[in-house]
Amino acid sequence: MLLNHLSAARLQIYTNMTDPRTTLQSFLSKPRVFIVSDISNEPDDAESLVRYLLYSHQFQTEGLVACTSTWMKNKVCPQDMQKIIDAYEKVVDNLNAHVHPDAKYRPADYFRSLVRKGAEVYGMSAVGDDIPLSEGGELLLERLQAPNEQPLWILCWGGTNVLAQVLLRIEKLYSAADAAQLRSKLRVYAISDQDDTGAWIRHRYPDVFYIASVHGWNHYGLAAWTGISGDKYYNFDQGGPDFSKMTKEWIRQNIQVGELGFAYPNYLFIPEGDTATFLYLIQNGLGVPEHPEYGSWGGRYQRSDVSANGLASLHYGDAVDRVVGADGRTYTTNHGTIWRWRDSFQNDFAARIQWSLSSDFGAANHAPVISINSDASLAPLNLEAEAGSTFPLDASETFDPDSGDALTFKWFHYKDPSATQSWVDAEVANLEIKPIDSGRKVEVTVPPAERCCVDLMSRQPVLRGQILHLILQVTDSGSPALTSYRRVLIQTTNPRLEGGGKGADAIGDLMAEFA
Repeated sequence: MLLNHLSAARLQIYTNMTDPRTTLQSFLSKPRVFIVSDISNEPDDAESLVRYLLYSHQFQTEGLVACTSTWMKNKVCPQDMQKIIDAYEKVVDNLNAHVHPDAKYRPADYFRSLVRKGAEVYGMSAVGDDIPLSEGGELLLERLQAPNEQPLWILCWGGTNVLAQVLLRIEKLYSAADAAQLRSKLRVYAISDQDDTGAWIRHRYPDVFYIASVHGWNHYGLAAWTGISGDKYYNFDQGGPDFSKMTKEWIRQNIQVGELGFAYPNYLFIPEGDTATFLYLIQNGLGVPEHPEYGSWGGRYQRSDVSANGLASLHYGDAVDRVVGADGRTYTTNHGTIWRWRDSFQNDFAARIQWSLSSDFGAANHAPVISINSDASLAPLNLEAEAGSTFPLDASETFDPDSGDALTFKWFHYKDPSATQSWVDAEVANLEIKPIDSGRKVEVTVPPAERCCVDLMSRQPVLRGQILHLILQVTDSGSPALTSYRRVLIQTTNPRLEGGGKGADAIGDLMAEFA
């Protein structure tokens, strides 16, 4: 059991604690979030907003703007945001009984004050030198101009003309240098392109950090974000994802309960197509928002232009993971960068709905708090390790706030972020992971220099080689079972420049070496 593994000092603190919420995860900072949504074009935006509000204590929400899209070109529906906020108002006190006192949920009136209309026209019709900003555009410009150096995440659940009109206004109001400085604060995660402004933004302002799946128009089944729930509707990766926690029956039993759950509508096409945008930002120890290539509950993305001429775009497009599915087969898939985490993020959602039902801390489950080497922060643990070396990691101070839950420790090497393409096993050798004390501690052995500190093509040894990603995943025995993560980034080193070999001009000449 958990308490047997707490230090005597921690156990004493835990035993004497008068407010169990203080044992929960707190957050050193909260991402600034501005949501633009074509809510009510179909039910999924409303579904995503319900879930977002359940995680809103992790974020600094700065805007909720109703926009148009290709599916709803001439109207916006801010009133439907207000209805969901009304439901949230009925449960916010219950929710605050289940989070750290330093990370409380904001009152409903705060969110009401953020709701605005975007332009009630389609796409580029809202963008021009003589076209006034919409209410939503005015708010976005104000947030960008605020003296806050923290990035502002624009989560685009519909069309992007609110963002486009603000970018053009900034270009006209400021010098080139000052406009570029304002754009450098932007972080965009768009659910594909849902009007004609997305491509315009990426072409005109390539310096804007912009995550988006790019594919044939309306072919959303090709996009990574549909990995959240789209496998049945779009017929991808059949046998890989487990759909059981996306069925309407499971949602009815686990999500559509209580005052806020009642505001969650039945899905029409796929549920929650927009949710990946903020799952990407969830503070659970897995994702690193400034590094889309690392992967998170919201997927994994890589730069689509890495040219060296100084004009490279900051657009990030879909990456693929090699994922073992429910059927035991290995899938190489962009969708799998999200569905691989589905069981955990659905359990987490269901647990938060339970929080909304009662202010009794003991009546619901809460996620474990991970500590590695006495460090309980959420940021990646950064280490340097020489190729071929072995080092220990100690997670024995990890604990569960619910005290009675047993914890399961799983350490795994997330190889995909270290690879340059889907030929992962050839590029990235395995970390050897030896669990000790049921996984509370491990010994990790780094691959030899020739497998982690040698250039792939030239075969020349390098002083600093691959960054290897080790993930600790801790799951409790509560109901539903909840999972927390911690990422360990291992910078491999090769001080003696060992492991070199014969290079080649073509990859085919090297394949035999990695066969």
